[in-house]
Amino acid sequence: MAAAPETQYDARLRSEELRSQLNYHNYRYYELDDPEVSDAEYDELLNELRAIEAAYPELITPDSPTQKVGAAPAPTFSVVAHRLPLLSLGNAFSAEELAAWYRRATQLAGREQLALVSEPKIDGLAMALVYEEGRFVQGATRGDGVHGENVTANLRTIADIPKELRGDYPRRFEVRGEVYMRKSGFEAMNAAIGEANLEREREGRKPLALYANPRNAAAGSVRQKDPDITAGRPLAMFVYQVGWVEGGTRPASQHETLQWLAAMGFPVNPEARQHATLEEAAERIAWWGRQREQLDYDIDGTVIKVDEVNLWEGLGVVGREPRWATAYKFPPQQRTTKLREIAVNVGRTGVLTPFAVLEPVVVGGATVSLATLHNEGDIQRKDIRVGDTVIVQRAGEVIPQVVAPVVSLRTGEEREFAMPGACPSCGTAVARDPEMAATYCPNLECPAQLMRLLEHFAGRASMDIEGLGERTAALLYARGLVRNVADVYELTAERLAAIPDFVTKGGRLSKTAENLLTGIEKSKGRPLANVLFALGIRHVGFETARLLAEHFGSLEGIMAASAEELQEVEGIGPVVATSIAAWSGREENRAVVERLRAAGIDPRQQGVIATDDRLAGLTIVVTGRLETMSRSEAEDRVRELGGKVGSGVSKGTSALVVGADAGSKLTKAQQLGVRTLDEEAFARLLAEGRGVLEDAG
Repeated sequence: MAAAPETQYDARLRSEELRSQLNYHNYRYYELDDPEVSDAEYDELLNELRAIEAAYPELITPDSPTQKVGAAPAPTFSVVAHRLPLLSLGNAFSAEELAAWYRRATQLAGREQLALVSEPKIDGLAMALVYEEGRFVQGATRGDGVHGENVTANLRTIADIPKELRGDYPRRFEVRGEVYMRKSGFEAMNAAIGEANLEREREGRKPLALYANPRNAAAGSVRQKDPDITAGRPLAMFVYQVGWVEGGTRPASQHETLQWLAAMGFPVNPEARQHATLEEAAERIAWWGRQREQLDYDIDGTVIKVDEVNLWEGLGVVGREPRWATAYKFPPQQRTTKLREIAVNVGRTGVLTPFAVLEPVVVGGATVSLATLHNEGDIQRKDIRVGDTVIVQRAGEVIPQVVAPVVSLRTGEEREFAMPGACPSCGTAVARDPEMAATYCPNLECPAQLMRLLEHFAGRASMDIEGLGERTAALLYARGLVRNVADVYELTAERLAAIPDFVTKGGRLSKTAENLLTGIEKSKGRPLANVLFALGIRHVGFETARLLAEHFGSLEGIMAASAEELQEVEGIGPVVATSIAAWSGREENRAVVERLRAAGIDPRQQGVIATDDRLAGLTIVVTGRLETMSRSEAEDRVRELGGKVGSGVSKGTSALVVGADAGSKLTKAQQLGVRTLDEEAFARLLAEGRGVLEDAG
């Protein structure tokens, strides 16, 4: 696990950055089915965030990727509430990490040894299927682990999924598994798309996109609006677990469970194995590592589970991950190639970021010619030089990275890299930010900065303007319609109609242009924290924006605050405060904000203000479904009465309010001896104050 930063300030900045990156990558992976980073890269970011949150628990937020699974369900489908959360597995990348997981499990179980079951980790789309009286009645995606997308109609088209069960089965129960696409089917489907594109090209029509890999293809196929499209895709499924059971019993072991599922007609992977010892499981993992390329489906590791199902509840869950299972991840694929050049991109805050231009090489079935180098410090640490033979890693068949140079192959003609002295976009002399160890362009009118800022401004976590992506931002800038973010709100149908790209062949405004104008209008109602984050102020991530919004209540109040006043906000340090004050002090930025306000963007924070101190000093966590109020309403009541709301249960939690369908938080509270309150007791606490807890001893 990565080491945490040395100071809380550095930890806060880095944790905000990591949460932002991980939430974005979750969105790309779970909602768009179009990831931009490999599983290995994602795991590195997540492990770094875990290390920070372990060292600084006060930085853990409810929306942290370490505390949730996946992403929210897409609006295309109705929402299904999972009775039991669909958790995400922790990862082990070495024999030592696997042994450490096993050691923790045996200690918690009070056993010297535990039987295990190994199963291939299918690279597909997690799914929960519900059966009633032996009939398939509902299928839902993982979603965010608590709520998923109802894709029942699409799943009915998959032949592997039994519509009626055989033998003995519970009256009502849920099974979980992975929908995937076989490699052979994927290749045939892409070949058919390629053939269709030849015909489309002859007809002058836009070509259809090819799928990047079987996992993306499977996820995209399951989440089609039209079940007939899903039916035409070569999809399959493996069922690997039982969720919950009503009106029946389940086997006592995972190994027996798989046999039970197979007897009912479910597709169960025939390569699952039971192991008496960890050493046996490790041998099977090594076998999978050698055999995975021979399979007709993609796997990225091996899942290891404690065989005795009755132990699972006692072993519990940490964060979003069960302690009774882990995934041993295989090393990502690597190749070597020549590093031709190190080029530089300019980001929205002006930071210059280097990237590698490579001699094209096939890695993981795709041709790679560009790779990330992260930053100048990373290049220096790894001693990567132009002309080097480098190791390129491409796990999960997405964006590759340069891992290291092959020093033994150097000829002496390699060149050390230095950041350019002038911005590659506008030619302005660059500056250094010693706090961030970054090189940046100080020109606020730099074209590259403006376009990146425009993309950020329109992003989902910002103003959420549909249709304003990279291509549209570049087009609007090139046409002179947008020079800063306030110009977005002066776009009209007439102005867009003057650009051929926004007009159909029939002379009407295109759907893209209509969506853009609709998105712009809708964005005027965005909350204050989102608007502040959208402005792209250096060092202001979404969490910082939220803190500022809650403290000052208006954009006007934030911009009027001095650096000293900004530092009065808990969690805002001198560097962040100075950055915000400097941004607010620039006349051009104030002019942009005034224009935004004139366009109708003047959000006011509707945060909760404490009106009483009867819960002062208490930290309350709420879990499960309450009957008399929503969870957010319950949390707001705690804040109104001066209490703090916790995101997770710890020794510092004063009480856990438990509603229906409570999950792992209740288990954690029982393990730590934290007081629990039902809804009636919670109502008394709100009415009478902290004395309710003290009276209860």
